[in-house]
Amino acid sequence: MSERWDRLRRWGWRILRITAVIGVVGGAIYWLRLSPVKVTEHRVSRGQIVAEVLGTWTLEARVETTVSPKISGRIAEILVDQGDRVKINTVLVRLDDEELRQQVAIAQANVEAAQAAIVRLKSDKVRTIAVAEQARKSHARIEALSAKNAITQDEMDKATESLAISQADVSRAEAAITEAQNELVAAEKTLEYHRARLADTEVKAPFEGLIVKRHRDPGDVVVPGSAILTLISTDELWISAWVDETEMAKLSTDQTARVVFRSEPDRSYSGKVVRLGREADRETREFIVDVRVLELPQNWAVGQRAESFIEVARKDNVVSVPGKFVIVGVDGPGVFVSSNGRSVWRQVQLGLRSRESVEILEGLNADEIVVVPVDTRMTFSDGRSVVTP
Repeated sequence: MSERWDRLRRWGWRILRITAVIGVVGGAIYWLRLSPVKVTEHRVSRGQIVAEVLGTWTLEARVETTVSPKISGRIAEILVDQGDRVKINTVLVRLDDEELRQQVAIAQANVEAAQAAIVRLKSDKVRTIAVAEQARKSHARIEALSAKNAITQDEMDKATESLAISQADVSRAEAAITEAQNELVAAEKTLEYHRARLADTEVKAPFEGLIVKRHRDPGDVVVPGSAILTLISTDELWISAWVDETEMAKLSTDQTARVVFRSEPDRSYSGKVVRLGREADRETREFIVDVRVLELPQNWAVGQRAESFIEVARKDNVVSVPGKFVIVGVDGPGVFVSSNGRSVWRQVQLGLRSRESVEILEGLNADEIVVVPVDTRMTFSDGRSVVTP
C-alpha cells in the first residue's frame, strides 16, 4: 500500500512539473507569437517627395585675405575690430610715421633746392649767352679791321680766343642745367618714394567685407607679411561639402540646395551648387561640392559646421512612407500593414528616397496603415496582433 502511494505521488509530481513546463512554454509562445504588440501607425498618403544628396563641412568665404603692412613698423592704431564691416579703401591700421614724415620733409627740401639750382643755372646761362654774343660781335669787327690791316695779329688772336671761351661758357652752362635737371628728377623720385612709404603707414581694406579676426594690438612691431587682421568678402560664402563619390553622377552645377547649420537644426537656408570638385579623397572616397549660401542666419561664423542637402530629383503626387516603416526582408523591402488588428507583410518596390521618406512604386496604396513596433528591438512577424499605445 505504501509503495503504491509513493508511486502515485511521484507520478503526480511529474504531471505537475510537465504541466508547469507546458504552461511556461505556452505562455512564452503566447507572448512571443500571439500577444498584441504595441505599434506606431502611419496612414499612407500621396504627396511630394524630394531626393537629396547630403554633404557636410564648414562655412567658408570664397574671398579671404590677411591684412598686413607693406613696410616694417610699429602699430600706432588699429581702427577696426573683429566683427566690423568695412568699405573698400577704409583705413584699418596706422603705423608710427614720425620718421617717415621727417624723410618726406628732407626729400621735399632737396626737390626745392634742385629747383632753385636750375633757376640759378638758367640765369647763368643767360649771362654767358650775352657775353658770348658780345664776343662774337667784337670778333666780327676785329676780323673786318684785320682784313684792312688796321689791327695787329695779336689783337685778332685775342678776339678769337675770347669768342671761343664765351662759347665754351655757354656749353658749360647748358651742361650744368642738364645735370641739375637730372638731380631734380632724382630728388622728385626720392620724394615720391618717401611719400609712398608714408602712405604705406596707413593699411587700407583691399575690398568691402567683414573683419573676422584680429591678430595684433597697438605697440606691436610688424614686418611685411605679418598678419594684423583677417578680412573676408561676404558676397560669396560657400559650404565646401564633402559628398560620397557614389553620388557624383546625380550632381551638377546650379542645383538648388538646403543648408542646415548645427546652431539651427530645425531651419533650412537656401543655397545653390556652384562648383564640383574633380579630385576624390583616396581614403574617405569623398569629393568636394561647393554650395553657395544665398541666405545666412542672424548669427554665423566662418568655420561653422553645416549640412548641405542638394536636391537631385523631385516628384509630386506619389505614395510615400517614412523610412523607418520600410523593412528589408529576405525577399527584399517591404512593410507591415495593419489589417483587422493584425500585421500583414507586404512586399513593396521602392523609388526615390528623401531625407525622411521613401517613395513606394508598387505594393502599397494611399490610406492604408503601416505599422512598426514601438520597441524596435522586438521581433515582428506576419499575422501578429497589434495595438496602438
